[in-house]
Amino acid sequence: MGYRVAVVGATGNVGREILNILAERQFPADEVAAIASASSTGDIIDFGDSGQELKVRNLEHFDFAGWDIALFAAGSDVSKVYAPKAAAAGCTVIDNSSLYRMDPDVPLIVPEVNPEAIAGYTHKNIIANPNCSTAQLVVALKPLHDAAKIKRVVVATYQSVSGAGKRGMDELFEQSRNIFVGDQNEPEFFTKQIAFNVIPHIDVFLDDGSTKEEWKMVVETKKILDPAIKVTATCVRVPVFVGHSEAVNIEFENEISADEARKILREAPGVMVVDKRENGGYVTPVEAVGDYATYVSRIREDPTVDNGLSLWVVSDNLRKGAALNAVQIAELLGRKHLMKAA
Repeated sequence: MGYRVAVVGATGNVGREILNILAERQFPADEVAAIASASSTGDIIDFGDSGQELKVRNLEHFDFAGWDIALFAAGSDVSKVYAPKAAAAGCTVIDNSSLYRMDPDVPLIVPEVNPEAIAGYTHKNIIANPNCSTAQLVVALKPLHDAAKIKRVVVATYQSVSGAGKRGMDELFEQSRNIFVGDQNEPEFFTKQIAFNVIPHIDVFLDDGSTKEEWKMVVETKKILDPAIKVTATCVRVPVFVGHSEAVNIEFENEISADEARKILREAPGVMVVDKRENGGYVTPVEAVGDYATYVSRIREDPTVDNGLSLWVVSDNLRKGAALNAVQIAELLGRKHLMKAA
């Protein structure tokens, strides 16, 4: 017997990717509902490559009673209104927005890192999915932390425009085209030109000069992995359509060599090591698109600190950073909790 699964925000980038991954991984669903706003009601969308099509239902009129899992991918404003309603109706919510991530009564889950924390979902019947850049970071950090105990992490992200949604992708495309043909090229969505440029600004600025995206990476890493770890981040938007990259510098309490780290990461769940010290012996966002893995390359020792390593981490942000992680949470929930309840 399978589950009844609702995907809220099914017409957006992440929502469509959730549907693709549910189909790819053959999630045990007897019924899948594609849910979106009134403007998309009645539209027909594909359920992966299965040939099955789903008719989009109106969120305002949808009754979550009798549904087992709702995967929300529609932003904080929608989650604030409808996630508690779904949860109260007995439907367990897995939320991709930032709304519940730091709620002490809501577990923030990356299944390869802290699967045991999912047991706390019963407090509110809601589980939070982390920020896309945090998800791939902690997948790479977890096995190294277990081996040598991380003291401090310095990370610089290179985040694709798909992390900002369809409008971000459209703006990169339009600006690139306009530059080539000589048309006017004023930014409308991003604060500065994104085509052939980088922007050290994601989300709003906070009083200390950091951005909210950087704050998210700090507090989410601590909640998921270890509150004692010191984290500092600089988050940058780059002219890449899909795939986030991170330059990560780590300081450990205990000694660990690059060779030891490479061996540990090769055996870690969700990680793929591609680390040849030659031209092209590393992974870039283009190669990561469409894959499930978090790729780690450029593993090397940092001689400027005791027990330091530097590495390069790349992942498909629409997958591991959002949709894949949400589906993995649903799989974990089904294996460990919903089956027991049934």
